[in-house]
Amino acid sequence: MSAWVYMLRCADGSYYVGSHRGEDVQTRVGQHQAGEGGNYTLRQRPVRLVWCEEFQRITDAIAFERKVKGWSRAKKEALISGDWTTVSALSRRRSGQPQLPLSRSCDT
Repeated sequence: MSAWVYMLRCADGSYYVGSHRGEDVQTRVGQHQAGEGGNYTLRQRPVRLVWCEEFQRITDAIAFERKVKGWSRAKKEALISGDWTTVSALSRRRSGQPQLPLSRSCDT
């Protein structure tokens, strides 16, 4: 069974990113259109599928979904248009310095 990450453009112009396990991502899009999707898309119909990618494993799809959800609107639009140069450029930190891992104590 396939897994999908997909992006919908909502009636208000916002983007919704989700994942789905099944042979056909259109089935999930239809559920969103019918009001059977998440609470967000229920209030933002109609929706239109603007991007999707198939994954072999649902765990990979969910990991990528979480990543894309955190992206800026500009980066999402670059993904939709397949502009990987812009996606890469928008991935760079503004300071140009690599992000250092946070130092966290396991003592609570």
